[in-house]
Amino acid sequence: MNRIIPAGACNSGHHLSRRSLMKGLLTTAGGAAVANWGALTHSQTIAAEAKRSGKRCIMLYMEGGVSQIDTFDMKPGRPTAGPFLPIRTKVNGIQICEYLPNIAKHVDKLAIIRSMKTQSVDHGIGGYHMHTCYPSSQRVPHPEIGAMVAKYGENPDSDLPSFVKIGSGSGLYGAGYLGPQFEPFVVADDGKLPGFANPSVAADVQDRRGELLNFMEERFAEQRPGEPFAAHRTSELRTLRLVKARKAFDVSAEWERAKARYGNGSFGRACFTALKLVEAGVPFVEASHTGYDSHNDNFPVHKANLQVLDPAWASLLQDLQDRGLLKDTLVVWTSEFGRTPAINFQAGRDHFGRAWTVVLAGGGIKGGQHYGASNRDGFEVQDNPVNEGDLFATMYKTLGINPRAKHFLGSRPIWATPDGSKPIEQLLG
Repeated sequence: MNRIIPAGACNSGHHLSRRSLMKGLLTTAGGAAVANWGALTHSQTIAAEAKRSGKRCIMLYMEGGVSQIDTFDMKPGRPTAGPFLPIRTKVNGIQICEYLPNIAKHVDKLAIIRSMKTQSVDHGIGGYHMHTCYPSSQRVPHPEIGAMVAKYGENPDSDLPSFVKIGSGSGLYGAGYLGPQFEPFVVADDGKLPGFANPSVAADVQDRRGELLNFMEERFAEQRPGEPFAAHRTSELRTLRLVKARKAFDVSAEWERAKARYGNGSFGRACFTALKLVEAGVPFVEASHTGYDSHNDNFPVHKANLQVLDPAWASLLQDLQDRGLLKDTLVVWTSEFGRTPAINFQAGRDHFGRAWTVVLAGGGIKGGQHYGASNRDGFEVQDNPVNEGDLFATMYKTLGINPRAKHFLGSRPIWATPDGSKPIEQLLG
């Protein structure tokens, strides 16, 4: 069963309790059993397709539904425009919001998709759809993109997780039919490991415990062979290896020098941690920025959020470029949907999926362009509509993953993207 935030939940943030953190640790690195074990037992995933591309992905997820008209698809002079002003950017002809001045300097790296036309406009189902490219109504446990990238991009010899979520604001949708070894490893909103993730005993004692566990698991496997047991054992052993590699999550020393650029808050630190994790070889990292569900007071809400987003995102792009990582790291800025062009009686904007914006950068994406367009007031897509499947096909192709990779759930074939999904060739380098 996928873990889905209840539909209609419009709280401005989701808190990561000790219990939910422990659950995230145990169901991922700890390898506890997940639902659908029977189907996993009969999985016939084609291992030959898992060609490691060396590509990485960072997803910046704007939880709640970010407004396209107040960011990258502004409508100056129109009734839907609102009070924010557009500013010029590094690329002639592309204007963005005045509260993204640092990102304006990096527009030559961005591919701005202004023609997203998606189906799901409530938080839980929208979040699921924008993480898996499939609707949650299907009776199939589809993996979220992080799990898919982990499968096709992981280094099995690495002590680090292959899929890390920083904060749970975007929801936890899981690895689905790919199996528990690709479940997300969840850490706090600022990227810090919880205190109880540290070993409670000395290193030599921990090593002896690990040796004992390995011995017991080997004996168990001899008597009860099978894919689910092997996956469980692999996850347990990775947990022990992670304890040794946990210092990769500790960015405290470098953060003291970086926080002035990124912004001294949880999201800034999350972006910096994402940088360090992909630099260490983690294939997929997601960082969530919560609080965009602006049914009331849309403009002060977005102004405050964009002033946090702008330095963190811009610094992430700059540091990826300076370290030679951007060419192999896809950075995705997205949300579960956009917000209505119409401004409601509470000075807010509501959920909207008919014409909104997603931004891609790096990883081979051609920057300095926008793709598609909404109409004059932003109510409909005017040119080149992009659905969930098309977006995911584009991201997968950029990451060296076959968008139509076929897996099996029992005898049932399942594809990475729905029928008819096509990569947007104009965006690909």
